[in-house]
Amino acid sequence: MNYELTRRAFLRQSATALAAGILLPNTLYAVTGSPRPVAASDRLNVALVGCRSMGWYDLSDIMKYPGTSCVALCDIDSGILSNRAAEAEKNWGKRPACYGDYRRILERDDVDIIIIGTPDHWHCKIAVDACSAGKDVYVEKPLANSIAECDAMVAAAQRYGRVVQVGQQQRSANLWHSMKEYIDSGALGHIGRVNVWANFTYAAILNPAMDGPVPKGVDFDMWLGPAPKRSFNASRFHGSWRMFWDYGGGLLTDWGVHLLDMALWGMNVKDMPQRVMAAGGNYVYPNNFAETFDTLSVTYQFPQFLIQWSNMTIESGPYGRNYGLEFKGTNGTLIANRESWEVIPEAGKLEAKLVKPSNNDHLDHTNNFMECVKRRDMQTACPITNGSFCAKYAHIGNIAARTHEMLTYDDAKHTFHNKAADHFITPSYRNPWKL
Repeated sequence: MNYELTRRAFLRQSATALAAGILLPNTLYAVTGSPRPVAASDRLNVALVGCRSMGWYDLSDIMKYPGTSCVALCDIDSGILSNRAAEAEKNWGKRPACYGDYRRILERDDVDIIIIGTPDHWHCKIAVDACSAGKDVYVEKPLANSIAECDAMVAAAQRYGRVVQVGQQQRSANLWHSMKEYIDSGALGHIGRVNVWANFTYAAILNPAMDGPVPKGVDFDMWLGPAPKRSFNASRFHGSWRMFWDYGGGLLTDWGVHLLDMALWGMNVKDMPQRVMAAGGNYVYPNNFAETFDTLSVTYQFPQFLIQWSNMTIESGPYGRNYGLEFKGTNGTLIANRESWEVIPEAGKLEAKLVKPSNNDHLDHTNNFMECVKRRDMQTACPITNGSFCAKYAHIGNIAARTHEMLTYDDAKHTFHNKAADHFITPSYRNPWKL
């Protein structure tokens, strides 16, 4: 065995072998598969797919990690792509190569990491292709736009031995770790219910645009990708796509994966709920152009407690917080969001408590990913299995509301045992794209 094999050469060899269905011997995989540090001189080359919003924020923090180079950008909007390339050159001293098709990036041997900042309906295809090409992946949340896509992404990451971090950065925040420690201490007593809410006006699309011509420089067919063919509408495009089922899942998949993650983590939930009940619609704004629900309630039932989700298209909420969580215990109530967590005692059984954030969670999250890439450690702060778990909870809530059914999801058999609900598990990809 040649232990002088470089990391990049190994990645090329492993990607080629796995793509051909060849199983690599364990001794070869051990060169990089074990958490063994990579020499500092071995730079990590990063490429971003989807440059407009959160993807650029992810790249900007990843570029703060020592020894990192941005070598490529990809976007279907040439205007955004050109502006980001100029910004990259200004910030980091080198203009990255620009592409309109992510597959051209995957052909490059010098790319180690792919950041996925696209709309949700593209996450699965790009991530699976990246893993099979031997790239590590930082993917925005929610992990995918359907339950079946979550399963496909987990399978690809595990098959090809790739490091994946999901952009649920609260997993890297001291604030939320201290909250969990307090809950685990048992001080709140028995927690019978966790309320989770997110109220944001951006879930309402009022005065929508009419269908019209595709803007100059936009490859709209590529933007649609595996989603159904349709005409262009600016109100379903940049910034508002997540309010349409073909591309996103509304507030429940946007904020819900962050906040449900904290609820499930705090309550040590490892499995699917016993049953899920939900109701939703566009009730705040009946003329809302969005397909997803501006008003939604979901109840996840467990043997000893409930987790309840709600959202509305307003900017207010319980305890003066338009988003957050409430853990209701017999000794007191813990309220939390990204600004703080606090304890309100029940009949003097506890001391009041207030805790503020003490770290840069997003930067710590990207740093954790880069360290795991160097060590070949698959257990990132938010590994793909956890991203899948939280995304499934969000999708199940939406499916229960869309079918008007009380549901139980069998994660082992990949079914609700309900024909109407099972229809939403796996999306139908538009040719030539395949799941």
